Amino acid sequence: MIGRMALPPPINDTPQPRSVESSPTSKSSFGYQPWHLALILVIVTFVVYFPALRGGFVFDDELIIKNPLVHASDGLHRFWFTKEAPDYYPLTWSLWWAEWRLWGTSAPGYHLVNVLLHAVNVILIWTILRRLKIPCAWLAALVFAIHPVNAATVAWISEQKNTLSMLFYATAILLYLRFDETNNGRWYGLSLIAFLLALFSKTAVVMLPFVLLACVWWRRGRLRSKDLVSTVPFFVLSLVSGLVTIYFQNEHYLKAHPVRDVSLPFRFAAAGWASWFYLYKALLPFNLSAIYPQWNIDISRWVSWLPDALLVGCFVLLGWKRKTWGRPLFFALGYFVVMLFPVLGFFDQSFYQYSLVSDHWQYYAIIGVIAPVVVAATTIGRRMNPSGRWVGEVAGLAVLLVLGVSTWTRAGVYATGETLWRNTLAKNPNAWMAHNNLGLALQNSGNLPEAIDHYEQALRFKPNFAEAQNNLGSALQQSGRLEEAREHYEQAVRLAPDYAHAYNNLGVVLFRLDKIPEAKAQYEEALRLEPDYANAHVNLGLALARLGRVPDAMEQWERALQINPNSADAHYFMGLALEKAGKSQEAIDHYKQALRLAPNFAEAATALARLHAGQ
Repeated sequence: MIGRMALPPPINDTPQPRSVESSPTSKSSFGYQPWHLALILVIVTFVVYFPALRGGFVFDDELIIKNPLVHASDGLHRFWFTKEAPDYYPLTWSLWWAEWRLWGTSAPGYHLVNVLLHAVNVILIWTILRRLKIPCAWLAALVFAIHPVNAATVAWISEQKNTLSMLFYATAILLYLRFDETNNGRWYGLSLIAFLLALFSKTAVVMLPFVLLACVWWRRGRLRSKDLVSTVPFFVLSLVSGLVTIYFQNEHYLKAHPVRDVSLPFRFAAAGWASWFYLYKALLPFNLSAIYPQWNIDISRWVSWLPDALLVGCFVLLGWKRKTWGRPLFFALGYFVVMLFPVLGFFDQSFYQYSLVSDHWQYYAIIGVIAPVVVAATTIGRRMNPSGRWVGEVAGLAVLLVLGVSTWTRAGVYATGETLWRNTLAKNPNAWMAHNNLGLALQNSGNLPEAIDHYEQALRFKPNFAEAQNNLGSALQQSGRLEEAREHYEQAVRLAPDYAHAYNNLGVVLFRLDKIPEAKAQYEEALRLEPDYANAHVNLGLALARLGRVPDAMEQWERALQINPNSADAHYFMGLALEKAGKSQEAIDHYKQALRLAPNFAEAATALARLHAGQ
């Protein structure tokens, strides 16, 4: 009889402690639930960006709130299904379209949305790092929340496209990781949709397919053919979106004129410089600037290729050691450079005329630097003896405090155009665009002499700067120096024959010099170049009225109101024409509209009072 085989008793798996970084439901060592930690991240984000919430419109922010498509009732359709918007970011433009109806010209509302989006992105970053089982995920997310480089995105309303696209970009990564875990096609489809929404917000996220493959490699240490096939639809979306963006850039900004006439070798050399520049600013985020100096890269000198050589050397070394100590650094550096690729200079964009680098361009990439640095610092601290660990914790808290205060300060710099451009010029005195933009801010505040001085400085650094010629003409015109203003407007249209606003402004000066037929010709040229230019329609109507062609003038004002129903001037002039035609009630309606839109419109108030007195 065969006896029963003696079996060892069942072996219980030893419970392994799981930190809050790797378990969605666990508590931290201090007893915090994940939602507690998420709330802390949100609160800290709003604290460091509180100065931004009180900020105004800077740089190109006003181009958003003044965009006729944002005001138009059919703007949503036109953003999605026409080429009228300056960029094909229809989801971002749709958000601004909605915000305009909530906030109007009140900047704090737009800033609030941007800070809120950044806070959500911080939580998503934390969640992704936990999913990837990267240690110290919460601390890395905290650093991302308060890193000063990100102020260029969070405190600048125009870069709401960064925060919005990051939200869908991070969501797409999380959903794809869930698909990778479960092989459930539902998560795959949702990830693809999230990526499409990210591309509709800003095309800078086109490198996501490479990031997905990197995440899968990080989890398994290898890639399967199935992984490559799964990312094909993502690559297709990236390609189509990239081509659409290039088309819109050429159509609205570059207009078939290259921003830089440089060779492909120069672009490769500049890409190496830019990569190390961004790494430097991520590690030492000091002396930040809205516009950095242009680089003079002489590709005939071997030293100009040193950044590229060092970068390639790092990848070779880390790739060689990818199965041991080099694995996390290879993953982190690869992610960082891949997400920077669209802004490394291989593809032209209008900002390159000012600088080859900008802080807001590394919003997606910077976590690739933050995470390994946080992990390394924490690991070193844990290996110290108790007294050394205490010193390390104090040093860590000091670093967090410095980062938070720096971000608070940087957010305050973005509060007004004047503070931003004075700060920029203090660090980059030759920044001709900063001189021009500071001139605009000073002109809007009534400081015409200093505004004129900065326009002239902009022209000293860039003599063929048509926009500065136009703005200088505007300031001189506002100062009553009409003939000088005329000269600068004429210079502007010589430099940029397709500059519709300069033609319009030249017409205004000629009108004030009582050269009505010449003014009319300038307005017509402006409208030939830009048919939906509402102010040019208003001014052409005024010139036609002075020439005795009142019915034609009224047609121009009606067209202006079709384009921009919020044109107080068009309502006022329509009121005048209707009043002279004996249509008092219709004139009253237009005067009231003018005053509703511009409560301090003295002429409209006088005209309305005159008609009421007559009645």
